[in-house]
Amino acid sequence: MRGSRFIALLGDATAHALAASARQPSVGELLPALRHRPKAIGHVDAQRGRAVFRILIGCLLVSGAMAMSAVAENAPGVTDSEINIGQTMPHTGPGGWISTIGVAEKAYIQMINDQGGVNGRKINLISVDDGYLPWRTGNETRKLIEVDHVAFTFGSLGTPTQLAVARYLNDRKIPQLFIESGAYRWGNYKETPYTIGGMRPSYRLGARLYARHVLRQNPNAKICILYEDNDFGRDYTAGVRDVLGDKYAAAVTDATYESTDSSVDHQIVQLKATGCDALIVAIIPPFAVRAIRKVHDLGWKPIFFLNNVSTSIPMVLQPAGLESSVGLLSSAYVKDPLDPAFENDPALKDWRAWMSKYLPGEDVRRPSFVFGYNSAAALVQVLKQAGSDLSRENIMRQATNLRDLELPMLLPGIKVNTSPTDYYPVQQLQLVRFDGKRWVRFGDLVYDE
Repeated sequence: MRGSRFIALLGDATAHALAASARQPSVGELLPALRHRPKAIGHVDAQRGRAVFRILIGCLLVSGAMAMSAVAENAPGVTDSEINIGQTMPHTGPGGWISTIGVAEKAYIQMINDQGGVNGRKINLISVDDGYLPWRTGNETRKLIEVDHVAFTFGSLGTPTQLAVARYLNDRKIPQLFIESGAYRWGNYKETPYTIGGMRPSYRLGARLYARHVLRQNPNAKICILYEDNDFGRDYTAGVRDVLGDKYAAAVTDATYESTDSSVDHQIVQLKATGCDALIVAIIPPFAVRAIRKVHDLGWKPIFFLNNVSTSIPMVLQPAGLESSVGLLSSAYVKDPLDPAFENDPALKDWRAWMSKYLPGEDVRRPSFVFGYNSAAALVQVLKQAGSDLSRENIMRQATNLRDLELPMLLPGIKVNTSPTDYYPVQQLQLVRFDGKRWVRFGDLVYDE
């Protein structure tokens, strides 16, 4: 657009001022003019000047915004050949039993890097040990951000540990992607918009499924719940309360334990004495072993649900006794490598080949290798969608814009969906029962928000 046409479009007052400004007066001309100009003219000129100023500022802001969007700045840790991502994981300490999820994620990323990376960049996942101690998680996370300059965090494990750094990361608008925890709070997009949970249904959803199954068997059932006294455990009581509503107090007896306790035998004995028809145990593997043994030793035969965090055959059921575990109920959302229904499944064949190459000698029955495989696949999808814009804003935008994503080791029919107002990636489960050798699926996939 030529200058004269632009001036005409702006209107008389603005045009007058812009035209007058086309010839820049010298200082000698300007000072006398300012001294002798009549006040009325000065008033009109001032109005015109303010109008021009407002329009010019508006034009500058628009053009500046366009320039910024055209050259979006990549996050720290992103180079032409690499993207650095941080993770805290309890490689030692009380959470060490599940740190193999991080091992699996690194192995999956190594496979992707061997294939050329994502959009020409290799992924460098810096996984550091926090010992499952919140204060240590804080120190290690700050180091990842401020010293290692990672683009964002991914797959860090634990509800209390990630709560310890959620505010720090959100205040700085740093994505905290796919936390390895099923805590319901990770769906709170309003409070923590840069934090999103991982590729597992919430614990609360699992509890709803268990409670509904119990009530189908016995509408007047008395339910006992044993849970760890933290967010992990309290999600299970919240899920049962969602189903029972105002009947919860009369129908439910609960007992808690602390991770520092030596045993849960006392709680099991107390719960049995109440005459419960069903037992829901929300418990981590070491205590799950003891709970299964104690229920069996007491000769107690309730409808027995074990949370799906503690369903590992080699880590939980074998130490507890396979015979003692027959009839246990739980829920599943990933493919079980032992399930004959998946013997010829292409995705499971690929997973086995990956295990043989990148994690040789590891026990394929451990669910953590399946979990880590799926989580890393979701991360790769986010990076693919982000394309050449690896700003933190766009990474978060893509993480909350997953549409019907089919991860290779999710059960058939389960798809990942997220949106700016839906931070629960996986919202489907299926009931399973242990038959003495493997977990057997039954019933339909259950969807719940």
